[in-house]
This record gives sequence, structure tokens and C-alpha cells, in this order.
Amino acid sequence: MVTRPVFVPSIKHGSLYEWVPVEFEWYPGFATSQKQKSIQSLHSSAQKMNIFPILEVSTKSPLEVGRRLSAFSLKLEVDGRLRTLESVYQGSKVFSESGQHIELLDLDPFTAKKRIRELARGKIVAFRCFGQDFPTEPKNAFYDWLYIRAIYPHRNWVEKNIDFYAYSDIEFNPQKSINCQARAVAEYKSLEIQGSSLECFEDFDVFHRLLQYAQVRE
Repeated sequence: MVTRPVFVPSIKHGSLYEWVPVEFEWYPGFATSQKQKSIQSLHSSAQKMNIFPILEVSTKSPLEVGRRLSAFSLKLEVDGRLRTLESVYQGSKVFSESGQHIELLDLDPFTAKKRIRELARGKIVAFRCFGQDFPTEPKNAFYDWLYIRAIYPHRNWVEKNIDFYAYSDIEFNPQKSINCQARAVAEYKSLEIQGSSLECFEDFDVFHRLLQYAQVRE
């Protein structure tokens, strides 16, 4: 048995999501079939806690809408071109020794994620994108903001197709990971409910302040 979180969008002012730990049976292995067994197990356990329906947000999601919301599928415009969210994130990292590897922006997301491990030297000191530098704290701020940038232009589609009580990401292990696709989607849904999504889409600083305040209250 393992424990992983699911994320529930929040309607409370000053909060962006509720983190709910769920214990479930884990099916080891990298095959999609094994991942989907674990997803089903997670969702079944959550349902017993009256948390349903849940959307898995990852490339392993059994639902197409969940796969479309993956960072490997979502795209956003950077320098006049649509680029995959994951590639933008990896190509925006600025390292203390090796600097920025902007060439990753043009790679497919799987290659970009692999290449950054080979190229990176030193600590991440900033994220550089859209002609400006972004802070590294909170650690998930820039990644989550990219999600908002990618999702907001499709808000009408999201409103019609993404109506779930909670969101999961089977690849997210809070003991090892920082960024989480499910958390980012829950944050976006919360911002929509609270009427702040446009402000956050247009201005990182607005989202940054909201996220800092929300995390202090956790």
C-alpha cells in the first residue's frame, strides 16, 4: 500500500486547493497497463472517502481529456510559436553553471526532459521566458503558472469538459517530486471559481502572491 494525494479545487478565499492523502494498492511497473491499474486503485480508494469523480491528469490517464491536460500535450505560445509546456519549462531553467539551455524549447517534451538531465550544471537560479526572469520560490510557482498560460486560452473547452470533483497525477510522488499536473489543474479550477484566472494569466506576480499566501495558510 502507498499514499498519494488527490487535489480538490477550493472555493475558499486564500486557498487554491485541498490536498487529500489517499492510501491505495500500488501496481509496480512502467507499462501503461500497470499505471492504469494503480490509477483505478487510487480512484476506488478515494471514492470510499466520498471523493469522486476524479480525473487523472497525465499521459497515462484512461480518459482522453486527462491525457490532453498533460504537460506533454498542452501547448502555449512562446516567441510567436506554439511549444509544448514541458519543453518550455525545461528550456526556461537557468542553472548557476551551465546557464539556460534554450534549444530545448524546440525539442519534443520527452527529449527535452531527458536532455536537461544531461546538460544541467549547478543549481536552478531562475526561470527565463517571455523576455524576463522568474523566481524559483515557491518551487512550483513557475511550472503552475505555465499551466495557467496554457489552459486559459481554452477556458470554454475546459468549462465544458473538465468538471470533476478532484484531480490526480499517478506520476507525482511528493517525497521525490515538486511539480504536479493535477495540482496545477486544481489551482486553475480554483482561480476560475474565484474569478482570478484572467489576472493570473496576464500577470505572474498576481499568481505568485496568491500561491505564496495559499501555501502559508496550508
